Amino acid sequence: MPPNLSQHEQRVLGCLLEKEVLTPEVYPMTLNSLRLACNQRTSREPVMDMDEEQVGAALNNLKGRELVSARMDARATKYQHSLVKVAVLTQPERAVITLLLLRGAQTSGELRGRAERLHEFNSPAEVEEPLLALSQRPDGAWVQRLPRRPGEK
Repeated sequence: MPPNLSQHEQRVLGCLLEKEVLTPEVYPMTLNSLRLACNQRTSREPVMDMDEEQVGAALNNLKGRELVSARMDARATKYQHSLVKVAVLTQPERAVITLLLLRGAQTSGELRGRAERLHEFNSPAEVEEPLLALSQRPDGAWVQRLPRRPGEK
């Protein structure tokens, strides 16, 4: 771990991580609810228009990597992430990974502002701690620091 994930796989895994925390009443998720989460217009960059076939293909690839599991409910198959089987992550690390999967590269200030519902960071230094831990994992870096873009702090 970490496997290199396609853009669709990143979106699906990020949505599963996010919805587990923010809307536990609909988690695990059906294929249709996951498609709607992936195509959500807010809190996503880039905005996507994934169909059921694309979401299903991403789910199958993630299941093959043991990052997602499926179970049959009374009416439908439901999907949940199984990231805990692959790695032990703290809540701040999970919040950061979720935001990076859903929105791509961000500054630590952007992560702090956007993580409020997933985990409350009290200072910019608190955001740096999980980023540092994720970049120095013994199984390989899960994140990397990018050079500053023009106009950024």
